[in-house]
Amino acid sequence: MGREDMRAGDADRKAVAEQLKTALDEGRLDLHEYDERLQKTYGAKTYADLDGLLDDLPGTVPVQHSQVQPAAAPPSPAAGVGAPAAPEPSPRQWVGGYAGVVVVCTLIWVFTMVASGHWIYPWPVWMLIPLILGFFGQRFGGRGH
Repeated sequence: MGREDMRAGDADRKAVAEQLKTALDEGRLDLHEYDERLQKTYGAKTYADLDGLLDDLPGTVPVQHSQVQPAAAPPSPAAGVGAPAAPEPSPRQWVGGYAGVVVVCTLIWVFTMVASGHWIYPWPVWMLIPLILGFFGQRFGGRGH
Protein backbone atom coordinates (compact mmCIF):
# COMPACT_ATOMS: atom_id res chain seq x y z
CA MET A 1 0.00 0.00 0.00
CA GLY A 2 1.56 3.31 -1.11
CA ARG A 3 0.84 6.93 -0.21
CA GLU A 4 -1.73 7.08 -3.00
CA ASP A 5 -3.84 4.51 -1.13
CA MET A 6 -3.29 5.59 2.50
CA ARG A 7 -6.15 7.63 3.85
CA ALA A 8 -5.34 10.96 5.48
CA GLY A 9 -6.89 11.67 8.85
CA ASP A 10 -8.42 14.85 10.19
CA ALA A 11 -5.24 15.57 12.17
CA ASP A 12 -3.18 15.36 8.96
CA ARG A 13 -5.49 17.76 7.15
CA LYS A 14 -5.44 20.12 10.14
CA ALA A 15 -1.62 20.09 10.21
CA VAL A 16 -1.46 21.02 6.53
CA ALA A 17 -4.09 23.74 7.07
CA GLU A 18 -2.02 25.21 9.92
CA GLN A 19 1.10 25.25 7.72
CA LEU A 20 -0.87 27.02 5.00
CA LYS A 21 -2.12 29.58 7.55
CA THR A 22 1.46 30.19 8.68
CA ALA A 23 2.52 30.68 5.05
CA LEU A 24 -0.33 33.18 4.60
CA ASP A 25 0.64 35.05 7.77
CA GLU A 26 4.27 35.23 6.64
CA GLY A 27 3.25 36.56 3.21
CA ARG A 28 4.36 33.51 1.25
CA LEU A 29 0.80 32.93 -0.03
CA ASP A 30 -1.80 35.41 -1.12
CA LEU A 31 -5.38 35.07 0.09
CA HIS A 32 -6.71 33.62 -3.17
CA GLU A 33 -4.04 30.92 -3.32
CA TYR A 34 -4.54 30.17 0.39
CA ASP A 35 -8.26 29.65 -0.16
CA GLU A 36 -7.67 27.30 -3.10
CA ARG A 37 -5.13 25.23 -1.20
CA LEU A 38 -7.28 25.13 1.92
CA GLN A 39 -10.25 23.78 -0.07
CA LYS A 40 -8.00 21.10 -1.55
CA THR A 41 -6.67 20.30 1.93
CA TYR A 42 -10.07 19.65 3.44
CA GLY A 43 -11.15 17.77 0.31
CA ALA A 44 -8.09 15.47 0.39
CA LYS A 45 -8.76 11.79 1.00
CA THR A 46 -5.23 10.37 0.79
CA TYR A 47 -1.70 11.44 1.67
CA ALA A 48 -0.97 11.79 -2.04
CA ASP A 49 -3.68 14.48 -2.24
CA LEU A 50 -1.95 16.41 0.55
CA ASP A 51 1.58 16.01 -0.79
CA GLY A 52 1.51 18.68 -3.49
CA LEU A 53 -0.03 21.42 -1.34
CA LEU A 54 3.15 22.33 0.56
CA ASP A 55 5.90 21.26 -1.85
CA ASP A 56 6.57 24.70 -3.33
CA LEU A 57 6.59 26.50 0.04
CA PRO A 58 9.89 26.94 1.90
CA GLY A 59 10.02 25.93 5.53
CA THR A 60 8.67 28.27 8.14
CA VAL A 61 10.95 30.60 10.07
CA PRO A 62 11.37 29.58 13.71
CA VAL A 63 9.94 32.09 16.16
CA GLN A 64 13.40 32.74 17.63
CA HIS A 65 14.68 33.95 14.24
CA SER A 66 11.64 35.90 13.09
CA GLN A 67 11.77 39.67 12.76
CA VAL A 68 8.40 40.30 14.39
CA GLN A 69 8.69 40.73 18.14
CA PRO A 70 5.66 39.75 20.23
CA ALA A 71 4.10 42.55 22.20
CA ALA A 72 4.44 42.39 25.95
CA ALA A 73 1.24 41.53 27.74
CA PRO A 74 -0.32 44.51 29.51
CA PRO A 75 -0.34 44.25 33.28
CA SER A 76 -3.46 42.72 34.70
CA PRO A 77 -5.79 45.28 36.32
CA ALA A 78 -6.55 42.82 39.09
CA ALA A 79 -3.00 41.89 39.96
CA GLY A 80 -4.11 40.17 43.13
CA VAL A 81 -4.23 40.93 46.81
CA GLY A 82 -0.56 40.31 47.56
CA ALA A 83 0.82 41.84 44.38
CA PRO A 84 2.84 45.02 44.82
CA ALA A 85 1.16 48.11 43.46
CA ALA A 86 2.84 50.18 40.81
CA PRO A 87 4.60 53.15 42.35
CA GLU A 88 2.80 56.45 41.89
CA PRO A 89 4.80 59.22 40.27
CA SER A 90 6.07 61.78 42.71
CA PRO A 91 4.84 65.35 42.27
CA ARG A 92 8.29 66.38 41.09
CA GLN A 93 8.17 63.87 38.22
CA TRP A 94 4.99 65.09 36.58
CA VAL A 95 5.12 68.73 37.74
CA GLY A 96 8.58 69.11 36.21
CA GLY A 97 7.41 67.90 32.81
CA TYR A 98 4.25 69.96 32.75
CA ALA A 99 6.01 73.01 34.15
CA GLY A 100 8.39 72.77 31.19
CA VAL A 101 5.41 72.94 28.83
CA VAL A 102 4.10 76.01 30.66
CA VAL A 103 7.53 77.68 30.38
CA VAL A 104 7.74 76.98 26.64
CA CYS A 105 4.23 78.35 26.04
CA THR A 106 5.03 81.43 28.11
CA LEU A 107 8.17 82.04 26.05
CA ILE A 108 6.14 81.70 22.85
CA TRP A 109 3.65 84.23 24.21
CA VAL A 110 6.43 86.67 25.19
CA PHE A 111 8.20 86.39 21.82
CA THR A 112 4.92 86.83 19.95
CA MET A 113 4.04 89.90 22.02
CA VAL A 114 7.47 91.47 21.51
CA ALA A 115 7.44 90.73 17.78
CA SER A 116 3.97 92.22 17.29
CA GLY A 117 4.76 95.31 19.35
CA HIS A 118 1.48 95.37 21.23
CA TRP A 119 -0.16 93.69 24.24
CA ILE A 120 -1.52 90.16 23.65
CA TYR A 121 -3.91 88.36 25.96
CA PRO A 122 -1.83 86.23 28.40
CA TRP A 123 -3.20 82.83 27.39
CA PRO A 124 -0.42 80.78 29.11
CA VAL A 125 -2.03 81.69 32.43
CA TRP A 126 -4.77 79.16 31.61
CA MET A 127 -2.13 76.45 31.48
CA LEU A 128 -1.27 77.12 35.11
CA ILE A 129 -4.71 75.96 36.28
CA PRO A 130 -4.16 72.22 35.63
CA LEU A 131 -0.66 72.54 37.04
CA ILE A 132 -1.92 74.08 40.26
CA LEU A 133 -4.89 71.73 40.61
CA GLY A 134 -2.76 68.69 39.87
CA PHE A 135 -0.06 69.73 42.31
CA PHE A 136 -2.48 70.35 45.18
CA GLY A 137 -4.55 67.29 44.30
CA GLN A 138 -1.47 65.09 44.40
CA ARG A 139 -0.16 66.73 47.54
CA PHE A 140 -3.37 66.87 49.62
CA GLY A 141 -6.04 64.64 48.12
CA GLY A 142 -4.49 62.31 45.59
CA ARG A 143 -5.00 58.59 45.18
CA GLY A 144 -4.17 56.40 48.12
CA HIS A 145 -4.13 59.23 50.66
